[in-house]
Amino acid sequence: MDLTKKLSIFVFLLCVLISLRNQKAATDSRSVAEDPSTRRSLGEDDSHSIAGVHARLKYDYYSDSCPSAERIIRSTVRELHEMKNVGPALLRLAFHDCFVMGCDASILLDSAGDVKSEKDTPPNRSIKAFEHIDAIKSILEHECPGIVSCADIVVLSAREGVLLAGGQFYPVFTGRLDSKTSYPEDAAGSLPSPHLNLGEALRSFAAKGFDARETVALLGAHSTGKVHCSFFYNRLYNFSGTNGPDPSINAEFVMVLRSQCSNSSSQPSAAPSPSSAALEDRAVKMDYEGAGNGFGEVYYRSLLEGKGLLFVDQQLTAGDDTRPWVEAYAADAPRFRRDFGLAMFKLSHLHVDSAVEGEVRLNCRKVN
Repeated sequence: MDLTKKLSIFVFLLCVLISLRNQKAATDSRSVAEDPSTRRSLGEDDSHSIAGVHARLKYDYYSDSCPSAERIIRSTVRELHEMKNVGPALLRLAFHDCFVMGCDASILLDSAGDVKSEKDTPPNRSIKAFEHIDAIKSILEHECPGIVSCADIVVLSAREGVLLAGGQFYPVFTGRLDSKTSYPEDAAGSLPSPHLNLGEALRSFAAKGFDARETVALLGAHSTGKVHCSFFYNRLYNFSGTNGPDPSINAEFVMVLRSQCSNSSSQPSAAPSPSSAALEDRAVKMDYEGAGNGFGEVYYRSLLEGKGLLFVDQQLTAGDDTRPWVEAYAADAPRFRRDFGLAMFKLSHLHVDSAVEGEVRLNCRKVN
């Protein structure tokens, strides 16, 4: 295991222990890199490495400036969840924000004049969580005006969504600034498509520093939520011009999906038009065997049974570097949840050091 991964695991476990000792996260606001005990246990050189990665961020960053911040985010997400399952949308929002120039809330900016927004690009047009972030931000601005960044709200809300889905707690360092610009070209070009083959998917994640294991773990986010039929309809009828379904899909499952994605009056074997309202409106739950099985348990087992909904997911069983991890996570859900937390922790720190300019937006949809 290389030094970077060892340090990530150490920081992850350290923060989990801190959180377990105080569920309200009322912990010492010093960064891990500045903690003398951390320096003694890691050694001076190693602690400098952590300081370089997390120089801008701290665990429980708002303990002095807005001590109720994380509690407000947690309780608001849970209140929203009681009305509607918001967890998957918040998790997807965080991934789409962090994968493009880091977790800087650039995805939240509306288009303004000649400045276009990431949210208007094809990969982001189905994102649904913007109003949830607005609601949380409104409460925080009333409690602590101008203190908590939209970027931190996004990553903290995503963690609450994971917990509500049955996932494991993972630490989130805070203290991010919000971007003053949006990156639509980067969003259109770098966000991984659900139609990628294995090689394309691995290259897409590798460009952000994730290896095969971390890629398999991160795609486990597809354990929860719904996916519209339009994202996989081509796998059910005329896959790659073969006039038949994707051969990697379980044959019985093909019929189940055709039935769920067709109008009740149509024949399941009749392919709907790509612009069909049924494809736009109908969706299949990612945990289609039923909720309550635990985050990740259905997803990986389904891939091994040829029941992956998205092509990019099913492709994970086709590679020598990825299939062993699919098998490992299918057999050991706690192992997946731990690795998923580590991968999300890493995702939340992409491009931290390159964030030169920023602000704490008062309205997440526009710069101050």
